[in-house]
Amino acid sequence: MTGTDNRTILRLAFWGIPLSLGVMGLKMLAWWVTGSVALLSDGLESSVNVVAAVIAYAMIGYAAKPADADHPFGHHKAEYFSAVIEGVLIVLAALLIIWEAIPEMMAPVLLNAPTLGLAINFAAGVVNAIWAYVLIRAGSRHRSPALSADGQHILSDVVTSAGVLVGLLLAIATGYAILDPLLAVIVAGNILFQGWKVISRSVDGLMDKAVPADEEEAIKAAIAANAGGSLGVHDLKTRQAGPAIFVDFHMVVPEAMAVGDAHDICDRIEDAIRAVHPGAGIAIHVEPEGEKAHGVRVKVSGASRK
Repeated sequence: MTGTDNRTILRLAFWGIPLSLGVMGLKMLAWWVTGSVALLSDGLESSVNVVAAVIAYAMIGYAAKPADADHPFGHHKAEYFSAVIEGVLIVLAALLIIWEAIPEMMAPVLLNAPTLGLAINFAAGVVNAIWAYVLIRAGSRHRSPALSADGQHILSDVVTSAGVLVGLLLAIATGYAILDPLLAVIVAGNILFQGWKVISRSVDGLMDKAVPADEEEAIKAAIAANAGGSLGVHDLKTRQAGPAIFVDFHMVVPEAMAVGDAHDICDRIEDAIRAVHPGAGIAIHVEPEGEKAHGVRVKVSGASRK
């Protein structure tokens, strides 16, 4: 990842704080106007967005720190901690919504000023939808799990808001006040599911999950096209740590090849991989012909792959 990428991610994370505060304010205003427990549930989920935005900003800043003696591979995984914390907060918000909704189901009441409240909540949903699109796109482009998790959570918030609006319109049209707290419980179930997805994706990252299959194929293609002069590559391993990826493999060369010539091949391969994944950490183990190969092998010069 480049310095420009880091600055972009950090800037987006910072602006997420005032935006999430503004959206939460709008949603809580909508609840205060109407007294709707479903709108309260929507507002409580947005309060999680505020805390998550602050944590994401702090963790992204820490993850951008350069490698040091204690962390020679960098601090990239700090972003995953942000995403895990956000997932836990999402789950807690869902449980709080259920806590608020159950008593309301026992004694449901009709809404006050429903038109104004729903209009305010709709405006907040539009802001969230635009911001979720920006974060998900940036998180994918810059390989930021914290931004992606934040964007996915805000997108689930948009879906929640849409469901709340539709449900409350039904409650107003039919006069069935119980639809309000019932809808809040349904919203909470959706939030629990979203929280589980955020946590599971983050745990995958902490466990050094390999890069996606299509990206690994692109790495293999870059190696195969630029390893001319070697006898093949084997034992290819990849892992992803936040926005950074690491590539490790063995390259077999003729026993009589000079060290300088083998180094030139390595430089060529590294440049090709970094053209696909800028900033990738690459470790190439050069070994002479005759060494026993293990794992997946990528043959060059049109040879077979096994």
